[in-house]
Amino acid sequence: MRELTPKREYSASAIAFAVGRLMAVLVLLFCLPSSPAYADVGVLLNESLDTSVARITGSGHSAVYFSRICRETPVKLRLCRADEQGSVMSNYTTLGEDQPFEWNIVPLSVYLYGVEDPENRPLFGSQKIKHALEERYRTNFLAGYCDSATCRTSNKAEWREMVGATLERSIYIFVVETSLEQDRALIAQFNSLPNQNHFNGVTQNCATFSRRVINTYYPHATRADYLNDFGLITPKAIARSFTRFGERHPEAHLRVLHFAQLPGTIKRSTECRNGTEQLYHSKKLLVPMILFANHELPFMAASYLLTGRFNAEHELEEHPTVEASDIELELREAKAENDVSREEQLEAVVNRESAQLVGTAKEWKEYRVAFGALTRDAISREIIPNYDYLARLYKYLDRAGTLSVDANGTLWLDLSGGGKPSKLGLSESNIFASGSDSQWAYALTLARADHYLKSPKHSREIMPDFKKDWALMEAAQINSSTATAADNTSLPGNARATGISFSQLP
Repeated sequence: MRELTPKREYSASAIAFAVGRLMAVLVLLFCLPSSPAYADVGVLLNESLDTSVARITGSGHSAVYFSRICRETPVKLRLCRADEQGSVMSNYTTLGEDQPFEWNIVPLSVYLYGVEDPENRPLFGSQKIKHALEERYRTNFLAGYCDSATCRTSNKAEWREMVGATLERSIYIFVVETSLEQDRALIAQFNSLPNQNHFNGVTQNCATFSRRVINTYYPHATRADYLNDFGLITPKAIARSFTRFGERHPEAHLRVLHFAQLPGTIKRSTECRNGTEQLYHSKKLLVPMILFANHELPFMAASYLLTGRFNAEHELEEHPTVEASDIELELREAKAENDVSREEQLEAVVNRESAQLVGTAKEWKEYRVAFGALTRDAISREIIPNYDYLARLYKYLDRAGTLSVDANGTLWLDLSGGGKPSKLGLSESNIFASGSDSQWAYALTLARADHYLKSPKHSREIMPDFKKDWALMEAAQINSSTATAADNTSLPGNARATGISFSQLP
């Protein structure tokens, strides 16, 4: 029987990191509550991919998140157990399964990272990694649902989109609270109704599906924006209307979650847009509009500027936590009572909540300065040849390494070819495991931090997640220093040894 995970032997620095990771898990539980006291339903706004029709529309994808509803099967719902984090339900043009199902439901962590346990999530993304996680999911979750050759092999079978979505794009989730009775009613309704696909891009698309699910909880909470979307229903319209519903009902505790796209070799996703917004921003559409619809163009621009603007990152900053939503209710009361002093105090608290979640400009700048010093040290120690190499590291790992996946979803990369035999743990849970090369691990964590420090707001991690990455990088730095010292001591003449052979580098 194959061993599930390599035996772990941690240094003192890795143990210190583990403590930091425990604190991060507590933050994650805070952001994704599963307490029986309340639960959440949320609208996912998945950023746009530069593929197919999305190249023109920029519309992205919409799905629904539940914190208290989980999968019994891919097409049957139940209440979550205490140890589960919730799920995501979505529909697509075609799931490609053996029956034409309208929707599937998957565990939240599988949807986001491709693995059941978030600690086993990959540290970077590539098509090889995503495909490996998809195949593992198909084997473990879709037996009896995806046995045909087409389902198993076709890249157009869109059940694949429900596995490791953050490898391809950034995601925002707009959530409000639900009652146990509401969740049970939703389960009973969807378990009893036919699950048959009638997808079309106009009247039965992913956004109309999300509208249907959310409005089962709260009638009229989500709606179309026909003016700005030219008669269609888009993901951004559903997210925008749901956010406005939450703002009108502060007792629902509206808050926004953000999951950044993993760094790697997959093309970066772009912010979602509605119809008039896409025309307003897209040069490739603006020129034809000027030539053939110049009279309508001012109206479309005005419609977007006056009624269509909605920025998911701004909503994250305004609705960062449950506490902030409680304070917003108090703030409304203070404004109604014209209590200026209390209003200022409450606004300061909300701003602090927001800053703790997304970070301040000063804080991000300080991290960039500190990272510069770490990079110079890594170059002097020959961990990396130069700063520019960090941006190329993912392509090299993807091309040169041999990927394998353990039974629990942790990823390993064999880098033995062409240099010193070495393996690298590519998951958060095994990067410090016995057998994972400490020099490659440090290079990978440097590249990951570099990516997020250079990313725009909508593409970078929230600050608690980035601090977790920073702790990972610092632990990797200490481990690599310890390993180098041990290797140098054992070599004749105290010759220098590193885990990375520069002859391997592109």
